[in-house]
Amino acid sequence: MHTLDLTIIICFLLAMAGYGIWQGQSNQTKDDYFLGGRNLPWIVAMFSIVATETSVLTFVSVPGIAFRGDWAFLQLALGYIFGRMLVSAVLLPVYFREGVDSIYEVIGKRFGQNMQKLASVVFLVTRILADGVRFLATAVVVEVITGWPLSVSVLIIGIVTLVYTLAGGIRTIVWIDSIQFILYLFGGIMTIVFITANLSVGFPEALVHLANEQKLQIINFDWHIFSEPWAFFSAFTGGILLSLGSHGVDYMLVQRVLGCKNLNAARKAMIGSGIFVFLQFTVFLLAGSLIYLFIGDMQVEKDREFAFFIVNHLPVGLKGLLLAGVLSAAMSTLSSSINSLASSTVTDLLGGNASLNRSRLISLGWATVLIGIALVFDESDNAIIVLGLKIASYTYGGLIGLFLLSGSNRHFHPLSLTLGFLTGILAVVIMEYMGVAWTWYIMFSATVNITATWTVDKAVRLFTATDGFHGKAK
Repeated sequence: MHTLDLTIIICFLLAMAGYGIWQGQSNQTKDDYFLGGRNLPWIVAMFSIVATETSVLTFVSVPGIAFRGDWAFLQLALGYIFGRMLVSAVLLPVYFREGVDSIYEVIGKRFGQNMQKLASVVFLVTRILADGVRFLATAVVVEVITGWPLSVSVLIIGIVTLVYTLAGGIRTIVWIDSIQFILYLFGGIMTIVFITANLSVGFPEALVHLANEQKLQIINFDWHIFSEPWAFFSAFTGGILLSLGSHGVDYMLVQRVLGCKNLNAARKAMIGSGIFVFLQFTVFLLAGSLIYLFIGDMQVEKDREFAFFIVNHLPVGLKGLLLAGVLSAAMSTLSSSINSLASSTVTDLLGGNASLNRSRLISLGWATVLIGIALVFDESDNAIIVLGLKIASYTYGGLIGLFLLSGSNRHFHPLSLTLGFLTGILAVVIMEYMGVAWTWYIMFSATVNITATWTVDKAVRLFTATDGFHGKAK
């Protein structure tokens, strides 16, 4: 790396850490630390959602998908928008009406503390595994660009992120997320500008050439919807369900809208984030397609196409800005994960009994876990972004099922809820073994969860009515 590039990166890292320390003086209670006093501007919350959910996977994997194929990934992003509309219409009103600190308190109020803790534990496990993949994606890019060992890359990102996360809390995180989102989106746009300026043909001619090679195709008309994840109906439906899961029952992303002033502001942040994610994916898919034109039909290792381009073709200075964008994407997800893991631990597992200092100590513990997982995670033969989405798909169906059941007037037995939840997760394992497209995991898992819960509950009532469990039916 050139000295200028390295200087840009160092200044960026120091600025992030310094801002967090300065902003942290405004935190007086754990509510300030975890929810920002519930007065976060909706625009900032919206950008924070986008930065947190896309992270470095956008940098690494989305351009690679366009480089190797087409723009079918946008079908998923289109579903994201509709999924967030559902969250805004169905789940957000419940969260604001109940005035919860953690969304799993809704489960606790309806089904008891044990089910609240189960939902929280599932969230914690999902987050540490999914964010381990995101750390891996970061290490892939940083290792290729800088030549730093994977462990060094992870530790640098982890330590700097830890400093501003522990000091500043959620208020600092969402503001830094917004800055980081603008930075890495700018990096994608600058890549497009640079390539366009250096192609032998104009931008319109480049698009025509890509279209002729079917590299800009968005709609996949494959009718094998249960085996092909990128068939339109499969991808679009999968996007709706993924967004319903990630933005409706995954506390890391819902935490941002809970910090907004009111329901109306939260809905603006939620739906707006879907639109910005769609636009962002469009930018990085276009970058990947143009990289394909720029370097030709060169064989590049999968998920390293963008990193290869940065290393070998970007000029000094711009290369440093792009790497700062990569680090931004990684840090936004890590900081959000640390804070949400700690918040759920304090609220759901400890009953909210924690001081500000204890909350920070719990954050430190989760940061250590995440960094440790990142150091031992291995790559998959799948695109990294798909691997991350598949991990979430294992548990989102079960959580969605629980929240849907909470809207019923039926008094479910804890045994039926637990067995139904576990059966939903088991259904995902079976579907993967059978070769069902991963975009259907959430729908089938939620359906199996609800069906199994009702079935087991009827059996429990039957046995209790006949003293099979030495009790009385409710």
